[in-house]
Amino acid sequence: MATADARRRLREWPKGVTILLTIVGYALVIGTFLLDIPIYPDLTQGQINLLTHAIAVINTAATILLICGWYWIRVGDVEKHRLSMIGAFALIMLFLVVYLVRVGGGGEKYFQGPDLVYYVYLLMLAIHILLSIVSVPVVLYALILGLTHTPAELRRTVHARVGRIAAAAWILSLVLGVVTYVLLNHVFSYEFAAIVAPLPGLV
Repeated sequence: MATADARRRLREWPKGVTILLTIVGYALVIGTFLLDIPIYPDLTQGQINLLTHAIAVINTAATILLICGWYWIRVGDVEKHRLSMIGAFALIMLFLVVYLVRVGGGGEKYFQGPDLVYYVYLLMLAIHILLSIVSVPVVLYALILGLTHTPAELRRTVHARVGRIAAAAWILSLVLGVVTYVLLNHVFSYEFAAIVAPLPGLV
């Protein structure tokens, strides 16, 4: 009964639920960056490195699922599309947990490399962050519509149009995130600083 009631509310108020969940998500991230919230463990540089690598793996897997989901809806396989998108969203929720623990643990890495590469890195990082921010509500809205409507009903909603925007922004953001991770951790060097407040050039 509770599940049915929750689904009915989601179906009746998709925009309101999207706004609420978006605010909660933004608050968690902003609060973790700006406030010294005493719920996160103190991490060593080695642990932060491990979590950084885990985030890259999670984002790569989510990207693959998103691309597969995009392909499957184009060829008309609705069920595979649905499962892929739900799987990608679950991975992003896992990413959020790991990311908040890593940031809340009090350490960040700062890019050390040639000036030209540094500016390219910053540009990619800025686009990655911007797309991450703006894609939250559209991803949530598309997901809520998809979970609360049948395939026939979805044709009478904006799910397809919103979904295309959400997937494109999401995929590009994840790809840029993985590229900046590779540049920072495997191609060039970084400087580690045990601080919480964000500064330019960190991943």
